[in-house]
Amino acid sequence: MKSPGSLTRTRRLTLTILLLLCGFAVVSPSQVIMRVPGDAPIGADTRAAAVEEVAAALLKVYVFPDQAEKMVALIRGRLAEGAYDGLDSGPRFCMALTEDLQSVSRDKHLRVMYTGIEEPTGDGEPDSADEQLRQEERRQQLERRNFDFQKLEILEGNVGYLRLNSFTGTEFSGETAVAAMNFLAHCDAIIFDLRGNGGGNPSLIQLITSYFVEEPTHLNSFYIRESDTTRQFWTAEHVAGPKMTDTELYVLTSSYTFSGAEEFSYNLKALERATLVGETSGGGAHPVNFVGFPEIGISISLPFGRAVNPITGTNWEGCGVTPHIAVPADRALDTAHLDALKKLAAKAATPSRAAELELAARLLGARIDPVVLDAGSMAEYAGSYGDRKIFVEEGKLLYRRGKMPQRELIPLGDDQFIFEDVDDFVLQFDRDEKDVITAATGLYGNGQRDVSPRDDEPIDETSSVVRE
Repeated sequence: MKSPGSLTRTRRLTLTILLLLCGFAVVSPSQVIMRVPGDAPIGADTRAAAVEEVAAALLKVYVFPDQAEKMVALIRGRLAEGAYDGLDSGPRFCMALTEDLQSVSRDKHLRVMYTGIEEPTGDGEPDSADEQLRQEERRQQLERRNFDFQKLEILEGNVGYLRLNSFTGTEFSGETAVAAMNFLAHCDAIIFDLRGNGGGNPSLIQLITSYFVEEPTHLNSFYIRESDTTRQFWTAEHVAGPKMTDTELYVLTSSYTFSGAEEFSYNLKALERATLVGETSGGGAHPVNFVGFPEIGISISLPFGRAVNPITGTNWEGCGVTPHIAVPADRALDTAHLDALKKLAAKAATPSRAAELELAARLLGARIDPVVLDAGSMAEYAGSYGDRKIFVEEGKLLYRRGKMPQRELIPLGDDQFIFEDVDDFVLQFDRDEKDVITAATGLYGNGQRDVSPRDDEPIDETSSVVRE
């Protein structure tokens, strides 16, 4: 049997590089998109051939030669002892191979997948028309997903937000990325949401990061085992649109954040350019090629190198990227947004801007950690304040002014309240020296105050405020 390590032209080898037609793929296994057949049978000869194909590829290419030898010894031994004999299903057999390989390597990028047996073309060469069709189908699929730029908006306080679900190669996504960066160009802070990002292409990592550093910056290197060479990745000196070198940056991570998404996070953390918020990421740092052997129906996600950060000298393989602020993934966005508002308020250029940001932070804090009033507290605030009426109904403290519709008051604590959908108004209750409420004062975002003295008999009783 010919060795797949030579990658000779005597068989049709399929090289699928997800999100990548040039450069390296750094992706999550969950991103692999293939035409996978059903639970097709696979015979003993095919299983034996698959083990040898995987073994030869590992010995030639896998990033760590010593681990490659151990993995090859394991799967050959497992085959010889009959451990795979009962696995006549292609997907089940490939899953068993993957589990055995990962039991040695702990490498989440290393996987064997069943793709179904194909008959080779007459001369053993790939059909260029088929390849072009597959590439065009891939491009159209990516376009329908907007190249995984899933959400883009400006949050309260002029904080930008981008949810990016993969780093698609810039040959596909470049224009969309430039448009997104220019949309965010005037934000005071930006949050990159990578909680659902399984990886992708370094070219998009380079492009996006280029907007946030002044000079060309060495981001990462990949050492390639087979050629014993190292390839460096740097930011670009010029970008289309303004750079945002002073913009506060945040990156949201989860346990799903993987591979290329981890590189983006790790790079910015090493450069001390961003605050990471969320969970420790998945821990996959190796670049991979997807090499297929259609004649026996398998494909290998094959790590062929390792990342080397120029600052740390290492990478995140097996350990993940740890956040600066550790919170459950579902709380990461609010946590990052609140931290950004506080930072922006602390360095605001004018008192009015500081007050605006401080109010926004208080409103967001109230939504994150709501204040709960007991019945006695609500009764204490209830009353008539000129044309402002405060009353309790069905366990809620309600507000009505003149002929305007009634609205629920949301407590901030310290005798201050807001409305759910208004971000530039606070209602403050004023007390006298005996701690009795005497007025309701409207505080507006532009600095104006509107005092309404209480004109009914206040309720004088002890109240309490608790936090959930």
